Amino acid sequence: MAEGQIRIYNTMSREKEVFVPLTPGKVNMYVCGPTVYDYIHIGNARPVIFFDVVRRYLEAVGYDVNYIMNFTDVDDKLIRKSAETGSTVPEVAEKYIAAFNEDIEALGVRKATVNPRVMHHIPQIIAFIQGLVERGYAYESGGDVYFRTLKFPEYGKLSHQNPEELQYGIRIEVGEKKENPQDFALWKAAKPGEIFWESPWGPGRPGWHIECSAMAREYAGDTLDIHGGGHDLQFPHHECEVAQSESLTGKPLARYWMHNGYIHINNEKMSKSLGNGITVKELLKRTKPAAVRYFMLSTHYRSPLNFTDETIRQAENSIERIVNCHVNLNHRLAALGSRGAVEAEQARASGSTGEPELDRRIAEIRARFHEKMSDDFNTPDAVTALFDLVSEANQALKREVLSGAVIRVLLDELEAIDRVLGFLPPADAAQLGDKEIERLIAERTEARRNKNWARADEIRDLLAERGIVLEDTPQGVRWRRK
Repeated sequence: MAEGQIRIYNTMSREKEVFVPLTPGKVNMYVCGPTVYDYIHIGNARPVIFFDVVRRYLEAVGYDVNYIMNFTDVDDKLIRKSAETGSTVPEVAEKYIAAFNEDIEALGVRKATVNPRVMHHIPQIIAFIQGLVERGYAYESGGDVYFRTLKFPEYGKLSHQNPEELQYGIRIEVGEKKENPQDFALWKAAKPGEIFWESPWGPGRPGWHIECSAMAREYAGDTLDIHGGGHDLQFPHHECEVAQSESLTGKPLARYWMHNGYIHINNEKMSKSLGNGITVKELLKRTKPAAVRYFMLSTHYRSPLNFTDETIRQAENSIERIVNCHVNLNHRLAALGSRGAVEAEQARASGSTGEPELDRRIAEIRARFHEKMSDDFNTPDAVTALFDLVSEANQALKREVLSGAVIRVLLDELEAIDRVLGFLPPADAAQLGDKEIERLIAERTEARRNKNWARADEIRDLLAERGIVLEDTPQGVRWRRK
């Protein structure tokens, strides 16, 4: 795909803009990661899954992506968890970083290029703050260091709020030590018993916002191509990042800002006060990971997403249809033996099924998928294109005679789309669902009735490969899993 064909809705401009990275062919992308004091909930999972797809698509069309997702491992919440559990702050962080990595691996999310941690970047953070103090954008007061928001006249430009109307005291206490109630903490003086590092202003720890600015600069330079995160991070977190970073460097912090919408639970906003949060670990005990991923991508990323048992059930059914199509294509190809393998390799080289009309329909589906993904990563419509391909494949699978060329091209197209969306399980993890087993048994029964013994044997072999044992009885076919 030629550069400039992707359009992204930029939170800064509130418009879709043509995507042109700072360096041709290279994308520096920073996504705010979790505060590692507990297991992640499905609200945390939405940006993790969505921005994984953004990264995958950018790579699929030829970009080299430097994908940065941080861990906030020093924070009031970690300090409280440390006190509650009798663990140290680093021990709390290690536990929940490991849990986060387990969860995202289960969800098919690829690891970031780098996962910087605050505790590993204290010198860079202190140097960043010193630079702001030297330029007059920050000041020390009683061991704390604050950013002067009034000195940055564009404060509020990302969240599109009037500075005079901005909320005060989010994640920081409005206190007398500040020159102005809008000023936010860059460095916090240590309280008795708290974790701390030495600094020019005495023992303490970083404020929330400065961490991302310093780590983004460390791994991507002064200006990011894409900065992403949840809608709730626009203000104060990203607004404060913009102010402190641009005050230090004089350059835009990011060329494109992307924010995903909220998740609701049964039409109510997920919140601790309502007690309706669902952790990823809890959800994965009763739902296939691919279904969670499908659910997250079934609604446009900027729109609210409503979680219900019904929406997850629908996602599970949709995933089953995709996986079964992939399994059936692979089985039909294997059943063709060496002849099919030769046809498949020739088709892979030529990119053609040997059937012009089918090639045309597949090309249309491919073009539609890219059209939707390049239009602000419209995953719901991209998924629709995927199902159009599944329908084409299922129609082909109904044929008694099917060439290796047709199967190979359909498989390659299905897998190319899935490399972006990430629904298919690893090859050794693919399993047939009960509905698909019943459908295949019915098809085998019909084949036997029509004396199509070859197809009947193919289906028996397919089921056997997937650990399904058939028993022909006078009352009909029974099946069980090994």
